[in-house]
Amino acid sequence: MSVKIRLAVRDWDFLTPLALGDLKPEGFTLELDRVNALENDLAGNPRYEGGEISLSRYAQGRARGDQSLYGVPHFIMRGFRQHCVITTRESPITSFAQLQGKNIGLTGWQDSGNVWTRALLGREGVGIEQARWFVGRLTAAHPIQDRLGGFGRPGLIDAAPGEAPLVDMLHDGTLDAVFTPFMPSGFFEPDSGLRPLLPDCRAAEVAYFHDVGYMPGIHLLCLKPAVVAERPWLPQALSELFDESARVWLEKRIKYADTTPWILDEIERTRRELPEHWNRNGYAANVRMLDDFCAELQVQGITAARLSPRDLFPQYAV
Repeated sequence: MSVKIRLAVRDWDFLTPLALGDLKPEGFTLELDRVNALENDLAGNPRYEGGEISLSRYAQGRARGDQSLYGVPHFIMRGFRQHCVITTRESPITSFAQLQGKNIGLTGWQDSGNVWTRALLGREGVGIEQARWFVGRLTAAHPIQDRLGGFGRPGLIDAAPGEAPLVDMLHDGTLDAVFTPFMPSGFFEPDSGLRPLLPDCRAAEVAYFHDVGYMPGIHLLCLKPAVVAERPWLPQALSELFDESARVWLEKRIKYADTTPWILDEIERTRRELPEHWNRNGYAANVRMLDDFCAELQVQGITAARLSPRDLFPQYAV
């Protein structure tokens, strides 16, 4: 009888071949539960054998000695963060260095993406103490919830006053910039009044890649240790399956190029500006990225100790 593996993942387009059954695993049945938000307690949810979790939350768990999840160095979500800082169209700010002493909003202090974005500001001399931080929901449509995660520092890192949406605070001048992984509704409309803070995010991101050698990892694949103990081959099988799904998806985008008017140009530019394996998964290919992330977690006070890539993925370190 085939074993069923059920994973909780976000609705990433490169997983479409798997979700539709165009690509099928061998030796087990895979069910993808495409969720709107990541599971808060993946290890304790009996519905799933694993799924997608935040790299930051996973690292914090490892720092506490939590071994309830088996991390696979396969990064389901990656992303440059330069384009994730927005401001108003009339703002004179066009560089991260200009955020020195400014008011910045963000949607979750310990979120992996925001760790990486604060690291970008740090590269420009803007550390945590050199700005004023407000943490809250992006828009009124987003839920009110604890987004400080215990990392508040009154007068430096505070919850948004009165649960005010960050975009509203940006428009009324309370904030000078906002960190957001996903653009607010209507952001690209001519009358949104908003823009990316950097004038040329793509050029900044390409330069960043060639400086550090990676695109930051945000979310990774995790499994329950008992599942891996019974099927030690499963982590590698899933990683290869997800990579194949991404390959098939891209192949289809090249064939069905009417998805967007200029998708072929986007694919060509990516291949010209980044190396072929810019998104390679696996431990060895991501050691530098993981080491930099571990360093930032300590510098930013997310973890007390300086973790290492080996601490995060002891089964893969040699």
